[in-house]
Amino acid sequence: MTTERNHTLIASVQRALQLVDMVANATRPLPVKVLAQVSGLTLGTTYNIVRTLIHEGYLVNEPDGLVLGGRFPSLRPDDEGVFLARVRNTLRRVTEELGATAYLSRFSDGEVHIVDIVDAAASPRVELWVGIDNSAHATALGKQILTELDTDGRLDYLSRHPLAQLTRHTISDRRTLLNQLEHHADFAIDEEEYAIAYTCIAVPVRAPGVIASLAVSLSSDVKSVDLDVMVRRMKTSASKLSLQLGADRFGQFTI
Repeated sequence: MTTERNHTLIASVQRALQLVDMVANATRPLPVKVLAQVSGLTLGTTYNIVRTLIHEGYLVNEPDGLVLGGRFPSLRPDDEGVFLARVRNTLRRVTEELGATAYLSRFSDGEVHIVDIVDAAASPRVELWVGIDNSAHATALGKQILTELDTDGRLDYLSRHPLAQLTRHTISDRRTLLNQLEHHADFAIDEEEYAIAYTCIAVPVRAPGVIASLAVSLSSDVKSVDLDVMVRRMKTSASKLSLQLGADRFGQFTI
């Protein structure tokens, strides 16, 4: 079976990825001859692959050798695919560590959006029967983002989104909500405000040009959860993600 699958692999693509990977991991520009020697490819094959990669923008030929080009994913910080890959890795780590479904939401274009969700088998996701764009006030991940906005931004958002009463625990009074957001702790929590039987916890993800929150959902009948420990672990993961997103955005300017 393995041999049959290997027959479907495209050798030229593998070689191109090998060369890009070598340049990506080099501390100095790499001449084509060095790439050929280290990779074991013939010089002619290496030149042909490199010429294509330069044409497509994945490599750049400098006087002293090859460096990554502008189309290499980590050098394109605004690419949504790069952002999603970072997010997915973080959510998987949180899910595995805490055994809870993990979410990441982001504020963009004046709205709160769910970016990605990774389910934990033992703790399935909350069914989003009301879209996050209409329920940020009732969710930990939405509240955390609202606390990151300045006063004008917060008031603007709430003026455009009525505070629907989703459960008997939902805060639907604007003044009460604003007071809660103003005096919140360094994390947000909703206890059955969005959905009965679920508690959600969120922490901030901060990076240049990014306002986001990392959240987990738990069954409200789980009594053994140490909230302080969970928040601390979530903050560690959120901080790592923030650093990665910051490096993605500004790393290309570092010498």
